[in-house]
Amino acid sequence: MEPQKDYVLRTVEERGVRLVRLWFTDVLGQLKSVAISPAELADAFDEGLQFDGSAIDGFSRVQESDVLAVPDAATFELLPWADPEEPSGRIFCDIRNPDGTPFEGDPRWVMRRSLAAAAEMGYTFYTAPEVEFFYFGHSDPEQPLTPLDNASYFDLTTADVASPLRKRTIGMLEAMGIPVEYSFHEDSPSQHEIDLRYTEALSMADNVMTLRLVVRKLALDRDLHATFMPKPLNGVQGSGMHTHMSLFENDVNAFHDAGDEYGLSKTAKAFIAGLMRHAREFTAVTNQLVNSYKRLVAGDEAPTFVSWARNNRSALVRVPVVKPGKESSTRVEYRALDSAANPYLAFSAVLAAGLKGVQEGYDLPAEAAADLYTMTRSQARAKGFEELPTSLSDALDVLEESPLMAEVLGEHIHEWFLRNKRAEFADYRREVTPFELRRYLNTW
Repeated sequence: MEPQKDYVLRTVEERGVRLVRLWFTDVLGQLKSVAISPAELADAFDEGLQFDGSAIDGFSRVQESDVLAVPDAATFELLPWADPEEPSGRIFCDIRNPDGTPFEGDPRWVMRRSLAAAAEMGYTFYTAPEVEFFYFGHSDPEQPLTPLDNASYFDLTTADVASPLRKRTIGMLEAMGIPVEYSFHEDSPSQHEIDLRYTEALSMADNVMTLRLVVRKLALDRDLHATFMPKPLNGVQGSGMHTHMSLFENDVNAFHDAGDEYGLSKTAKAFIAGLMRHAREFTAVTNQLVNSYKRLVAGDEAPTFVSWARNNRSALVRVPVVKPGKESSTRVEYRALDSAANPYLAFSAVLAAGLKGVQEGYDLPAEAAADLYTMTRSQARAKGFEELPTSLSDALDVLEESPLMAEVLGEHIHEWFLRNKRAEFADYRREVTPFELRRYLNTW
């Protein structure tokens, strides 16, 4: 890492950078930042920047509050929106204890630990998320939301007024070294999708955090509001973050087997089986908001039953068709994950579930051939399909009983996440909603 640090310090000096913003996330995936002068960067690399962790959700208790933000030199990028006369850069940080050991409340450390477990098995974990979000004319929750258009899937019409904004967003992401594979208007009014190109999972989690900030910032510049809330509008589908994933052994895709009828290796089949067996256990992590479960309902083009299939988009885990000669792109797609998840924790959870399947040699259940979007709960149960949790409360109950997720998240995050999310659900239960007033006020 020393040459990388030297490169960053030299770039900062040569480009006249005035501020370096140190980025990290709390347990829920909210981006945090502290700015330092270039003169402090070398010391931050060597010693870390000390701050009060008790002020960050899910970090330290008051009586043991000090933690260190240690910049990861490999993540340095200049901020393309900064004033050219006063350039600034950003760099992601790992959080450590004062003695230099990894801090258990750092989501990035959870991701590093999960990737190390994969590496011990000889694998590198790659992901490629499809990030969906909405643009609205304002951010006032007391006022009706105002979509910018009535366009639909892949529309390229004058109704898609956000196309220039999306184009500028892509340009800014690529200026920060984040390659975009696709972007388009999604199915719902004012809903958009940006698909990031495959890369190693820790870098991808950093990229997702950067994408969220860039999308929101550029919308704000135009007096608009962008949201990654899973289900902001009634009557239309919500925002998911379908995530494609694969394991590689050096440069070889461990999921591909040319001799298999599905083109899937034993590793791939066991990985899918692991995702399915543990999906209910990690749903609270991949779908962490009360609002997340307004998206995971029948008829909203989101999976509700634990299943897998090759070309059936109603399945929870899908195996996309691979083009001839592109066997190295063999992958699986997990379709329940939503755009509000903490990517470090979510990627760690799905990786751990898949690796558990590989380690234990789980058998892959039969492929789902039916349209699960239109299947009733009783029909699904009769065919042997388990249902995903239907509320945050249900998901937390399953998470709490999962030894695998307790191990993946670590005691610190596992305990804090459960406590924080149970409080969120308790607040939700006490809230009287407009639906209840409309339904009951003049009837009962």
